[in-house]
Amino acid sequence: MRKNIVAGNWKMNNDLSQTGSLIEALKGKTKTSNAEVMVAPTFTNLYQASEALKGEGIEVIAQNVHFAENGAYTGEISASMLKSVGVETVILGHSERREYFNETDEMLAKKVDAVLANNLRVIFCFGEVLEDRKSGNQEVIVEGQIKNALFHLKASAFKNIVLAYEPVWAIGTGETASPEQAQDMHAFIRKTLTDKYGSEVADAVSILYGGSVKPGNAQEIFSKPDVDGGLIGGASLNADDFFAIVNAF
Repeated sequence: MRKNIVAGNWKMNNDLSQTGSLIEALKGKTKTSNAEVMVAPTFTNLYQASEALKGEGIEVIAQNVHFAENGAYTGEISASMLKSVGVETVILGHSERREYFNETDEMLAKKVDAVLANNLRVIFCFGEVLEDRKSGNQEVIVEGQIKNALFHLKASAFKNIVLAYEPVWAIGTGETASPEQAQDMHAFIRKTLTDKYGSEVADAVSILYGGSVKPGNAQEIFSKPDVDGGLIGGASLNADDFFAIVNAF
């Protein structure tokens, strides 16, 4: 049975002191949750967060990784380095990485392989921009992003993959896809997996929604049958808001 997951992506926010304060505010609040809870601090704060949250029922995850194991890649971080500080899950393919850092499907396929080779889990992000939604091409775009980056994998790899649909037009804009729009796309994503790998694999993969989830809309979005949780941005920087979303399950 697939898991309910709420993951907080802190992006480029919070220095060491601020990270510590937010972690203290999170402690002790998830142990009765029906969802798996994760937070993604910046690279510089991963070790501190991982140590501080041991035994708290909150997994510390990374926001990105490089595809190489080591070498002359100044400023980059490898999967084995993340593993060495206690990280077991990595976000890949976020729309901001695609837009600002020119990450392609081909590059992301290499990153996925690197993460899986280190026995870590992937949260793989994808989604359409506003122009694609307006032109009705959202399914073509989403299907292409999934196939190009993931469909070279064996079915067994999907036990370590979580999918995160993020309508790019609803990230940080205050806009949110309606629960019905989210469900329609999540159902399409699951069908895309079923067509390639079969229903047993597809039904076991958690698919998160990542587009301006807030305490006020989380319960309705999460109630949809193919929505298994959320990848939360801005609301995850406020402990009360984040746990209101976690408790929407």
